[in-house]
Amino acid sequence: TSNLPAGPATAGRALQSEVQRVYEQTNAAVVHIDGEVAASPSSPGGRGIGSGFVWDDQGNIVTNYHVVADAQTLLVSFAGTMHHTAAIVGVDPSNDLAVIRTMRDNPPAPLALADSDELKIGQFVVAIGNPFGLDRTLSLGVISALGRTIASPDNRFIGEAIQTDAAINPGNSGGPLLDLDGRVVGVNTQILSESGSSAGIGFAIPANTLARVVPSLIAN
Repeated sequence: TSNLPAGPATAGRALQSEVQRVYEQTNAAVVHIDGEVAASPSSPGGRGIGSGFVWDDQGNIVTNYHVVADAQTLLVSFAGTMHHTAAIVGVDPSNDLAVIRTMRDNPPAPLALADSDELKIGQFVVAIGNPFGLDRTLSLGVISALGRTIASPDNRFIGEAIQTDAAINPGNSGGPLLDLDGRVVGVNTQILSESGSSAGIGFAIPANTLARVVPSLIAN
């Protein structure tokens, strides 16, 4: 038998159980977004991928504006099921947010929002999304900093962004950053990286910005 203290191992198993529970409770609400971009004289066209999550029981899905901005058609898939056509409901380039909607019957339960003003540096967070098209991939990290300022797609600035070291890669954009209660603390939106892949510095739009912007995009 080992004489090593059980504390660290017990704490590790407790964290593992919490992360597993968050994934089990929330991953069905995370969607894979495919955007077909038409060719033009300045662009060869092609296919873009991103993530999103179910906002309500009306089929509304939150994602990033830059995921859908140039798409001629949008297809959304839930947990490996067939693709569903989606339409844009509203966009906010200054906050890099968009709402799209599918006509799928009985969408998964929407995700709840946390109060992002209550976040603490060092708090564990989980990112779920589709990096490089790999559906519903989970990564674990912490909140590295709060109140960061990042550029928006319309060359303005997004304030109060969350910085995290949870791995975020191309395809994660628009997916949720979650606390260990399974609540959305932010929407993963950017990385800072010389290689274009995760270097441990990612940014998310805070949940309180979603709470302010998304209902207006749906209503108007």
